[in-house]
Amino acid sequence: MPRIDFYVVPEDSAEDALPVACRLCEKAAISGRKVHVHVPDAAMAATFDKLLWTFRQGGFVAHERAGGSTDADMAAVLIGDAAPPPPQREILLNLGEQVPDFFDRFERVLEIVAGDAAARASSRARFKAYRDKGLSPETIKLASETRPA
Repeated sequence: MPRIDFYVVPEDSAEDALPVACRLCEKAAISGRKVHVHVPDAAMAATFDKLLWTFRQGGFVAHERAGGSTDADMAAVLIGDAAPPPPQREILLNLGEQVPDFFDRFERVLEIVAGDAAARASSRARFKAYRDKGLSPETIKLASETRPA
C-alpha cells in the first residue's frame, strides 16, 4: 500500500495548492521520480500545465498532459484528468476533491491542504477515506516560507 502524505499550508497563508504542487513536482523530478498529477477536469489540467512553465523564474518542470503526445510516458510529470496513469509512475499528486480509484497503484500519494475552509473540509474527507481503507496518512505542516520536503 502507498505512503500517503498531506502537505498542510498554514491557515493564514494566501498561497493555494497549485504553487505547492509545482514545488513538489519539481522536487520529485529532480530526484528522478515520475509523478502523475491527477486533476479534476481539463480546465485544471490547462491551468496546472501553464503554471509548471511559469511558477519559478528562469525554470520549469518538464511535463506533458496525458494523451497529449507519444512522449508522455517519458515526461517526469504527467497531468491527467480521466484515464488511469501509466504503470511506471511512482508518485500520485492528487489535486482532485476525491480519492482517485487508482491511488493504490503508486508507492506514494501526495495531497495538499490549502488554507481556506472549503479546501480543509475536502482534505479532511480524503484523509478519512484513506484511513477507512486501512492506511495511516501523515501530515506535514508547511511554514509560510518553507519548501515542501
